[in-house]
Amino acid sequence: MLQWLRAGAHTHRRPRPPPPPPPPLPPPPHRDRGERPRRAGAERRAAPGAGGRAGSGAPPRAASTCPSQHPSFTPGPSQPPAGLSPGWAEPPLLSSRSPPSTSTMGTPTRRKSHLLLLVAVALVSSPARSSARGSPATFGPVFEDQPLGLLFPEESTEEKVTLACRARASPPATYRWKMNGTEMKLEPGSRHQLVGGNLVIMNPTKAQDAGVYQCLASNPVGTVVSREAVLRFGFLQEFSKEERDPVKTHEGWGVMLPCNPPAHYPGLSYRWLLNEFPNFIPTDGRHFVSQTTGNLYIARTNASDLGNYSCLATSHMDFSTKSVFSKFAQLNLAAEDPRLFAPSIKARFPAETYALVGQQVTLECFAFGNPVPQIKWRKVDGSLSPQWATAEPTLQIPSVSFEDEGTYECEAENSKGRDTVQGRIIVQAQPEWLKVISDMEADIGSNLRWGCAAAGKPRPTVRWLRNGEPLASQSRVEVLAGDLRFSKLSLEDSGMYQCVAENKHGTIYASAELAVQALAPDFRLNPVKRLIPAARGGEIAIPCQPRAAPKAVVLWSKGTEILVNNSRVTVTPDGTLIIRNISRSDEGKYTCFAENFMGKANSTGILSVRDATKITLAPSSADINLGDSLTLQCHASHDPTMDLTFIWTLDDFPIDLDKPGGHYRRASTKETVGDLTILNAQLRHGGKYTCMAQTVVDSASKEATVLVRGPPGPPGGVVVRNIGDTTVQLSWSRGFDNHSPIAKYTLQARTPPAGKWKQVRTNPANIEGNAETAQVLGLTPWMDYEFRVLASNILGTGEPSGPSSKIRTKEAAPSVAPSGLSGGGGAPGELIVNWTPMSREYQNGDGFGYLLSFRRQGGSGWQTARVPGADAQHFVYSNDSVRPYTPFEVKIRSYNRRGEGPESLTALVYSAEEEPRVAPTKVWAKGVSSSEMNVTWEPVQQDTNGILLGYEIRYWKAGDKEAAADRVRTAGLDTSARVTGLHPNTKYHVTVRAYNRAGTGPASPSANATTMKPPPQRPPGNISWTFSSSSLSIKWDPVVPLRNESAVTGYKMLYQNDLHPTPTLHVTSRNWIDIAIPEDIGHALVQIRTTGPGGDGIPAEVHIVRNGGTSMMVENSAISPTPHPGTILAPSMAMLVLVGYLEL
Repeated sequence: MLQWLRAGAHTHRRPRPPPPPPPPLPPPPHRDRGERPRRAGAERRAAPGAGGRAGSGAPPRAASTCPSQHPSFTPGPSQPPAGLSPGWAEPPLLSSRSPPSTSTMGTPTRRKSHLLLLVAVALVSSPARSSARGSPATFGPVFEDQPLGLLFPEESTEEKVTLACRARASPPATYRWKMNGTEMKLEPGSRHQLVGGNLVIMNPTKAQDAGVYQCLASNPVGTVVSREAVLRFGFLQEFSKEERDPVKTHEGWGVMLPCNPPAHYPGLSYRWLLNEFPNFIPTDGRHFVSQTTGNLYIARTNASDLGNYSCLATSHMDFSTKSVFSKFAQLNLAAEDPRLFAPSIKARFPAETYALVGQQVTLECFAFGNPVPQIKWRKVDGSLSPQWATAEPTLQIPSVSFEDEGTYECEAENSKGRDTVQGRIIVQAQPEWLKVISDMEADIGSNLRWGCAAAGKPRPTVRWLRNGEPLASQSRVEVLAGDLRFSKLSLEDSGMYQCVAENKHGTIYASAELAVQALAPDFRLNPVKRLIPAARGGEIAIPCQPRAAPKAVVLWSKGTEILVNNSRVTVTPDGTLIIRNISRSDEGKYTCFAENFMGKANSTGILSVRDATKITLAPSSADINLGDSLTLQCHASHDPTMDLTFIWTLDDFPIDLDKPGGHYRRASTKETVGDLTILNAQLRHGGKYTCMAQTVVDSASKEATVLVRGPPGPPGGVVVRNIGDTTVQLSWSRGFDNHSPIAKYTLQARTPPAGKWKQVRTNPANIEGNAETAQVLGLTPWMDYEFRVLASNILGTGEPSGPSSKIRTKEAAPSVAPSGLSGGGGAPGELIVNWTPMSREYQNGDGFGYLLSFRRQGGSGWQTARVPGADAQHFVYSNDSVRPYTPFEVKIRSYNRRGEGPESLTALVYSAEEEPRVAPTKVWAKGVSSSEMNVTWEPVQQDTNGILLGYEIRYWKAGDKEAAADRVRTAGLDTSARVTGLHPNTKYHVTVRAYNRAGTGPASPSANATTMKPPPQRPPGNISWTFSSSSLSIKWDPVVPLRNESAVTGYKMLYQNDLHPTPTLHVTSRNWIDIAIPEDIGHALVQIRTTGPGGDGIPAEVHIVRNGGTSMMVENSAISPTPHPGTILAPSMAMLVLVGYLEL
């Protein structure tokens, strides 16, 4: 303490006389010592366990620690303890956060010495922070915006780059910047300008401005530095102007066209053009563009690949995107019969690929081969996630994690063989905080240990900064990697601190403020409780918690008597007064006196003794079954001047009696009765119940045990051993029997991730309750499984265990033959065979494929084809010697790396058909209306080229070419058809051909037909009608056709009424008609049109309301033949409305 005083003595100022007492201080804001202005930003976070202060409390006062031996204690203002003179007063307040304030001291000499002490402290303190009401809070800088790394294109037209920096601070922060570790001179008019906290670089260039930048924010509290931001410059040069050499290969071979991209930064994306823009090469199974090298790979060339190729390279930067084209390179193919060859992987991923957690990882793999190889990926030392499983040349892991580390294999396979490549993904990580520092308030002279911890790969190193400068171990400060330790804190230790964790992948910062406090004792926020009730015979603890730094020495008195520790009265190290076995004689005033070198203070409370609370009827233990209800009794007596409350706990956890829909209810509303009812008891309701009767003074409690019997709990520790192809050995540990012996176990399995749990066969078949292992039977080979166990007793089956770790059964040869064998179709000379691909559960192992055997029906030898891949579902056998529609016997089996499975039944499949060879004969055609004609022909006989499906009619107008003919096909082998949709009064040529699946046969000799003239284009007019009791008579004027219209041979009438909504058709050769109708018809709808050789004409429509006295007629050629009786449609030609009176 003397050393601390000397720190302020260098001023050599003479102590001044004490000033007059200031007015009383206003009460401080309601904020305890640990409360700080709220912080925000990524750089300051609360550390677990932060807060509090170092140091220990003073020991309890004994008889020897009386005021006579402690002259620093002065008497209080009223009724001081015996031996103390008047002068005890409210103390001053001083810290690195608060300006000093004065209060009345005991004597002028004491005031002068305290004033000198205050001046000394003020001279060495850090910037003051006011705690008085209305004064602004002071705190160090907290970053709200920090600079980010930037990629700036060298060719950009942007004239400036801005690196952001903004901090919240009080007083506001000022800013500085460093480039490559050196502080920058930011002068007016230079290329580097400070705008707020942001750094603006005008006309940036790589030579002058590329580098690492860091922002420093400062205020009187301290300085913090931002994360580092790297300014890089991107570029993409042009491709070489030299012509590219042609690339030559043989048809059917694989080929690689190099891109040879120009100099660039950062990486590029690539595409290839064929002949012209924008004819881009598709990304299919035969073509692949490496995004690593830019090279174009073609697995198997064919004639369509001939042409000129150009590589397109694109650079993506923060401000722009740039693309450049290479010169075209010609690909030439030497024609020859394509040969079959095994895969050869040409685009390979590295033996080691390093990736950071959260990044996307892409592995490339592409092979030449004929047939085009199929790509498969797998993880050698683990299972590949289904969401990444792909048959594409690239394996993408969108957000890599440590679980993804391992060896990966790419396999390229076709019918001629396979090739593989392996490589390892090594996952590392940038630093990430496990524990950070948080703002800290500590007492002057105390010790402090601050810690931070970070994870990363490689393991991060940790260093410390104070006010932006490196911090090393000193006399009172010890820096031990993630730990920063202070001994005997002084005010000069206040400031801004940063913990910095870094590895080769990045650097992270955690910031916090350390505020060292020096405070005289102050009870204004935490006075001793004024009225302290206590129960007779009980125990009371009266805390004494003034604000003070360093921690105050505490003394208690009752009235004027200083208290000393004895068997009933104890003052704890933290200043709490404990009185045991309380009696009426303990009532009275109790005062706590607190002092440190900054000053002293006291606070008084009055102890009042009340009657004790007692349990008069205690709850009794009970034993119930699951679902039962129970009431636990609890009655109590208490001091009548106080309120009584009952609190129930289960295994020391409070029970919420007001929870809606809960299992607990209060059984009585009487004040002294606290009975508890348990409704529909569950297993979780068993345990130790405690009834506590409580007043504000004391409490009494009694316990009872409730036993709830039910089905067993879940077994634990499910382990899978002895994994075979169809069996595993399962073991588990017994769960709780819930007070009823376990009778048996049931085992279940599922195939993750979404399979349903199903009971499995076991050995033994019935697993007794004392067993802890069993064998599972009947599993599928090479299948992923999870297992769980359920226990049962006389009360039912309990909850299942947690699932076991996922396992995969061993491989075995396939045990099921493929199904759905069929085929047919294709080109001439081909035999196409189809089947249903086998699902994962029937493959039984890796390297899965199909073995197909076929021969001509009745032949002696079988031909065999190997088709790799579980997803394969057809095979094409091509041979010019195969005759059309020849029956073949076909059978199939599957295989994997463990062997071959059983063969399917033999199916009969026909080779590809050819078009029919014979044309229909005796084709005859005749027009039957203005838009229709009938066509008939003699059928052709079935031949050996295939199965006839029907006939195709081709027809075209006289004068047109046959190539313009329209076509219509019959759905079967009918020998006649009606062709519709023709033009009126037009001559047509007609031919007929037979067709099958391969196409149409030769045409028949053509026939001719002429359609009729069109019907009159005018509806019947001048329609009139009359009603009788049972009939309706309608008349109209005859329609006379024009010269270019067909004759009228009669009339058709559609009739509909409101009782029978289905229309009826009437035909007449006259221009009138009588219709029998019921007497109760209210509405009628009639359509009349002409009919003749050219077809039906335009209708006239009449809507009649029998009892309305009015009728309407609509002449409309576009009307539906069955409108609703009450509908009047808008006319397309004319509308005539007739109004008259009907005599009914």
